[in-house]
Amino acid sequence: MKTAIKHFGIFVQQQALSCLFPVLVFAMLALSHLFTGILPRYDFMLIACLLIQAALYYTGIETKDEVLVICIFHLLGLVMELFKVHYGSWAYPEFAYLKIGGVPLYSGFMYASVASYMCQAWRRLNLQIQNWPNRYITRIIGILIYFNFFSNHFMPDIRYGIGVLILYFFRRSVVVFHLQGKVFRMPTILSFMLIGFFIWLAENIATRLGAWRYAYQHHAWTVVNYQKISSWAFLVIVSFIIVAELKLLKDSTKPLPVLSA
Repeated sequence: MKTAIKHFGIFVQQQALSCLFPVLVFAMLALSHLFTGILPRYDFMLIACLLIQAALYYTGIETKDEVLVICIFHLLGLVMELFKVHYGSWAYPEFAYLKIGGVPLYSGFMYASVASYMCQAWRRLNLQIQNWPNRYITRIIGILIYFNFFSNHFMPDIRYGIGVLILYFFRRSVVVFHLQGKVFRMPTILSFMLIGFFIWLAENIATRLGAWRYAYQHHAWTVVNYQKISSWAFLVIVSFIIVAELKLLKDSTKPLPVLSA
């Protein structure tokens, strides 16, 4: 029992360290109200996020490869933000100098923080994947998910069909992580859902702090729709697939580890 509690404590510690980027972003959101007389909040957040990113890189907390992945997510997120804001899914009501199409440039860092967490957790917990589906299948699933975020505004929403594909092709996939030399396993699908749930919790904090607002939050803040958990889980899957594919590509020349049952 003591060993289990110890390992759980170490796991929580490593997860907390992996969340450094998003935690700092949320801290800046909370503090941004103090600077509204000097600089618009959204512009303050962009400067703060850039400084955080630079600090994490130059202190060695994030590697060059991880920063590259984070930049990819920033661009993918910004494209989605431009589209979703245009169609009224949510809005950034406050003024900012650095806005494009109603979207403040800092918004991409909200997606980048998810990538930062994944990269950090992957390295800190020495993550490995067992029974990862065929790469072409995972890429197709990732593209379908990302495409559906856009197409569901003018075509039928195919998320349930995509969900069936995920349940089938990832049914045997397992995430393996290590804590003090001990091996732990978790179904990959479960990890998708758990991360999506915690991002939804973080989203409630973010909207409460005024990072953005959904249409039903304009008059008064209310809890983010529970259906967003599945949306975040799908985004996590896209993120996970990209990170996993890049990791597998980089490690393709290395022998695969033999993991005991």
